[in-house]
Amino acid sequence: MHVLMVEPAFPRAQREHTRALRAVGARVTGIGERPLEALDPELRSWLSGYERVQRVTDEAELEAAVRRVQARGWVDRLEATVESHVLTTARVRARCGIPGTSERTAFLCRDKAAMKHELREAGVPCARSAGVSDPEGARGFAREVGYPLIMKPLDAAGAKGVLRIDDDAGLERAIVEVGLDRGLPAALEEWVEGHEGFWDTLSVGGRVVHEFVSHYFPNVLEAMRARWISPQIICTNRLDDPSYGELKAMGRKVLGALGMETSATHMEWFFGPKGLRFSEIGCRPPGVGMWDVYSAANELDLYEEWARLVVHGGTDRRPSRRYAAGLIALRPEGDGTIRGYEGLDRIRDRYGDRIVREHFPEPGTPTQPVESGYHANAWLIARHEDYDELRRCLDDIGQTVRTLVR
Repeated sequence: MHVLMVEPAFPRAQREHTRALRAVGARVTGIGERPLEALDPELRSWLSGYERVQRVTDEAELEAAVRRVQARGWVDRLEATVESHVLTTARVRARCGIPGTSERTAFLCRDKAAMKHELREAGVPCARSAGVSDPEGARGFAREVGYPLIMKPLDAAGAKGVLRIDDDAGLERAIVEVGLDRGLPAALEEWVEGHEGFWDTLSVGGRVVHEFVSHYFPNVLEAMRARWISPQIICTNRLDDPSYGELKAMGRKVLGALGMETSATHMEWFFGPKGLRFSEIGCRPPGVGMWDVYSAANELDLYEEWARLVVHGGTDRRPSRRYAAGLIALRPEGDGTIRGYEGLDRIRDRYGDRIVREHFPEPGTPTQPVESGYHANAWLIARHEDYDELRRCLDDIGQTVRTLVR
């Protein structure tokens, strides 16, 4: 099989998708923005060809690159796994006659207001929401629904650019920050109280082959705004517990309504006083290296599992569910330059057999802002066979390790 991989070099997880495609027997041609000679030798060794474009999100450029490859031989698949590349790739895929995620599905996964309209029609419980294109539209929605509200750019991914609005003054600030006053569209929705998590899948032909559930501690908006918190994301190994039945059923309903076929998906959800509520979904893998967390928890290479579904249409491998595994971000005490770490030796002595990956930038490294996310500064991944013990372990790590700055 010949697979075209959009942007095989960046972000770094893209290398793993490329590696996995090659590992399961595909011939891989990359389409990317960097010169071929800028790719590292190992990545180049996985590619049988390469087309350079100025921007992979430019439909005309991407289509021209695909047609150049098609002129030289048959192309079976055109794959993109980055949120901002998915819709452009779907449109080019349709014009070039290549199977894969449809333009309709990709559009609904990018336009949050259209997505939720479609899912409400399908009977999926969602927060009230609307797409707005001017300040008066936002004010009208606020008058109708009331506060608090959430506002984000219409095509935002995850928590990027998300604002909580608690009153009229906050709404006016958000209108300026998001750009509604300059004609940039945004999505508005009611605030849903409750615990937040996500349900991730690998599907083939619309059938879920692998699924994983993860929990945020605390919820994302709080985690991205409070420096003192060492936020965690934990993948459960209790997925067979009946308490997850409603979530799994809702997720499958979402995939069917949006027309997901052979793809990775990432679906955010809330559970609180109003019950289970859908938040949003993307037809791509989760961010912050969660596939590495899933692989460590389940003793399999999830990148290769994705590649098997794309190339061979199935897999005989199953997750072990042996471990719960989690990511914890260890924030610097302030902005500046990292000067070292306190408590790191102690947690390595206590939990060295549980830590499967860690990232501690060298002293002298400039810090990144808290809102840059879970991978912005220091972090580690740990696992344990008991979910509750893993939570205790990560809490202890977060309370013990300090990232010192000057």
